[in-house]
Amino acid sequence: MRERIRLIACCCLFTVAFAATASAQYRRYSPGSAETVVGETYHIELAGDLWSPSPTLTISSEALGIVGSQIDAVNDLGFEKTRFKELRLVLRPGTKHKFRFDYIPIDFSGDVMLKRDIVFNGQLYKVNYPVQSAMEWKAYHIGYEYDFLYKPRWFVGFIVEAKYTDVNVSLNSPATKEYASVAAPIPAIGGIFRVYPVKNLAITGEFTGFKLPANVDKANRYDGKYLDFNINATANIARYFGVQVGYRSMDVMYKVKTDTGNFTLKGLYFGGVARF
Repeated sequence: MRERIRLIACCCLFTVAFAATASAQYRRYSPGSAETVVGETYHIELAGDLWSPSPTLTISSEALGIVGSQIDAVNDLGFEKTRFKELRLVLRPGTKHKFRFDYIPIDFSGDVMLKRDIVFNGQLYKVNYPVQSAMEWKAYHIGYEYDFLYKPRWFVGFIVEAKYTDVNVSLNSPATKEYASVAAPIPAIGGIFRVYPVKNLAITGEFTGFKLPANVDKANRYDGKYLDFNINATANIARYFGVQVGYRSMDVMYKVKTDTGNFTLKGLYFGGVARF
């Protein structure tokens, strides 16, 4: 809740700061002119962000017929909130057509004395054992966006994506070292909107997701979902450059027989945008 309040406050500050600029620069443009707003004339857009999400991470891994514990990576392994980099690339061959690429390398680590017995990958890690743990989550998103409604100060579109997720988790103690990994491409669909309340300020929201249908596996051995929500405000200082603040939520769940994972990341991000 506090992060959402901070995001709203940042957006308000952006609006106040750039409303004066937009008013000073405003001229009468023809209704269909691409120059009505700043930031919509480009063929390549490159963005870099720093994202500081709050993690909620649980994982369970079976081996040798031994069902794993439900391990809370924050409370059991000592994973803490940290900062990640994000790279986004948009190729725009036409006004309404965009090809998108997004890469987020997500890394957590912990070094704790276990507060309880846990079983991971068929091995028992006893209470009061020192355990060093790490999680590497590489998230790739490759997609296509079509803005079927495109107006001088706003647009609405749909997105189709392939979300490739590659997760590796390792637990090391003096007596035992184990790791588990899962990687899979996940299809997703969703929508996007953008509106310019003033000439230099863009408010963008998008949502993409996928949920494995329940009837795919009646034995309930497989399940999964990937939900990605993103809202941001971009202050376009010039046609070719802008600064950005936003809020993002990623919610991933998988079940493969008795192996499970639930990963949720939510938080603010800040970055910059360059256009060519």
